[in-house]
Amino acid sequence: MPEWVDVCSIDDLQENSGVCCLVEGKQIALFYLKHETEQTVFALNNYDPIGKANVLSRGIIGSLSGEPVVASPLYKEHYSLKTGQCLEDESVAVDVYAVRLNNHRVEIQA
Repeated sequence: MPEWVDVCSIDDLQENSGVCCLVEGKQIALFYLKHETEQTVFALNNYDPIGKANVLSRGIIGSLSGEPVVASPLYKEHYSLKTGQCLEDESVAVDVYAVRLNNHRVEIQA
């Protein structure tokens, strides 16, 4: 069974933005979305398979048809923060990781 890995405090994340962390040798992009009544953290592989670079954490967060997405800073493809699926090319997706908040700490299931 995969273990939960403590990566940072929720206070280390910037609201409505992404940051990159290293978990077991993998670059993972964390996206912190904070709304009035809830806070959510999403985790995706930081590697953009179309742009062929580790840049997704620097992408712009938004939503398309109610789906939370990140737009790659290279070619602007949109990746679902929930599923990792590229919305412009159904043959492309990035890995997603389970995230939980535990006593103000962000943990990723590795």
